[in-house]
Amino acid sequence: MLNIGCHLSSTKGFEHMGKEALSIDANTFQFFTRNPRGGKAKDIDEKDVEAFLEFIKEKNFAKILAHAPYTLNPCSAEERTREFALEVMTDDLIRMEYVPNNLYNFHPGSHVKQGLEVGIDYIVTLLNTVLKPEQTTTVLLETMAGKGTEVGSRFEELKEILDRVTLSDKMGVCLDTCHVYDAGYDIVNDLDGVLEEFDRIIGLDKLRAIHLNDSKNPFTSHKDRHEKIGEGFIGLEAITRIINHPKLKGIPFFLETPNEVPEYAEEIKLLRGAYKGD
Repeated sequence: MLNIGCHLSSTKGFEHMGKEALSIDANTFQFFTRNPRGGKAKDIDEKDVEAFLEFIKEKNFAKILAHAPYTLNPCSAEERTREFALEVMTDDLIRMEYVPNNLYNFHPGSHVKQGLEVGIDYIVTLLNTVLKPEQTTTVLLETMAGKGTEVGSRFEELKEILDRVTLSDKMGVCLDTCHVYDAGYDIVNDLDGVLEEFDRIIGLDKLRAIHLNDSKNPFTSHKDRHEKIGEGFIGLEAITRIINHPKLKGIPFFLETPNEVPEYAEEIKLLRGAYKGD
């Protein structure tokens, strides 16, 4: 089965997101844990959560993916920004236990000219503080495009973070197709080679989610500008190979293309039509 969904608004609650996903033939979805620019999260409605959990169980949903706000930068040069990252992630992971056994994704951040090793040190410190043995949520490092001083555009950087996290069983990776292409991993002409490199450095067992996006910019551009499926430099043919690759079977795919819900429905229809699995 192709596990695919898109980014949805959480404004109306979990049950609404589940029903909206189903209405566009999705069997998973991504959502922001709070305003993507930061701020206080909306209070959890336990009745809504209870209805949602029953709904997704009945409809055989794949794991859903929560996304941390964009303002979260655990390796900032500013102490207050790092404190904010700690506060937000701590709160988010507590809230995620209302919808247990799902995924939480965040951008590793930018070291802001402090140097890569300093940045990685800060990220590892954050994760070793917030991760708890009893949590059911898997926290994912997102692959980045490499603009500015971003951490995580190379598989080796993600590997170093994962190796230094004490509760490594609570960790995984979310591969963003636009980001890795912009970063210099040629998923268009050498998908097998990229996946083999990922497996050799990180391990495919750590690949828990894929952001399925086309790219507005060419290979190695380091720009991070998402495009609609089939309208960018990656193209529909390469994206079709990705969703059908045997090593990626069962992994949930999340669209973050520049669309509203009706356009997401069209992309999901297109990709389900291109899927050759069971």
